[in-house]
Amino acid sequence: MDIETLQTFLILASTKSYTKTAGQMFVAQSTITKRIKELEKELQLSLFERTNRSVKLTIEGEQFKTYAEQVVELTEESLSHIASIRHFDRHIRIGSADSIYEGHLTPSILKYREEHPTDSLRISIGLSNNLLEQVQGNLLDLVFTYLPLKKANYSCEVYKQERLVLVTDVKNKKYKKGIKHQDLINEKYLMCNFALHDVGEYIKNLFPKYHQFEFVIDDCMKIVPYLINHDNYTFLPEDMAETHIKEGILREVKLIDFKTPVINSYMVYRKDKRKMLDDLITQYL
Repeated sequence: MDIETLQTFLILASTKSYTKTAGQMFVAQSTITKRIKELEKELQLSLFERTNRSVKLTIEGEQFKTYAEQVVELTEESLSHIASIRHFDRHIRIGSADSIYEGHLTPSILKYREEHPTDSLRISIGLSNNLLEQVQGNLLDLVFTYLPLKKANYSCEVYKQERLVLVTDVKNKKYKKGIKHQDLINEKYLMCNFALHDVGEYIKNLFPKYHQFEFVIDDCMKIVPYLINHDNYTFLPEDMAETHIKEGILREVKLIDFKTPVINSYMVYRKDKRKMLDDLITQYL
């Protein structure tokens, strides 16, 4: 089993066609067939169900696909890292939740790049739980998430603390003097679950048990278009809300008889990588 065979398997799983796979890989269709047969023989598993027109993954094939994706990704990461060693002093892999990156991290990264041109930075944007998995799998060196990680070999520090702000479209004139809890329950609230951590749970608990939200999204950076030109409401981190309020797109709705908790974001990294990350953490974050 080699990387080329795994790549062939993944492309075939995506295209569901030996002909299309052969075209993408610029090889004969018989080559694709041979690679898959040898892989199935080595694994002693049937990875695809074949029909006259296409193929689809078996249950075993679906399970193997996850493994193949991880191996290919890790191999490409490793080869890229090795190839770049001769060109850069340090190679720092940073992961961040989208809203943390857009709201806080971008200026720091820009300044660091300007003052450390011989360092290589690789930025990944993702959900908090996925980022924590990647830092523990040594695929990332430093991550910024809405979820803490409490493990002995890892440092987990509060990066930013923000209050949550209730916002709506700037043209929505309701509740100019503020909104009460009961009124909010009866409005069209769009739910951002903040990666399903405690703040998201708190917001859910503002509503009746088993309340069905008409719209749910796991990244608050993507919710703003659904507020513009609509009488909808949602909570956003203060810095993010402030940007759109200054742009004249949204307005804040004051809370009259209830409050929201502070939302924490966290900076997480392996303790044995502190020396490599020291300049970035102490001078720019």
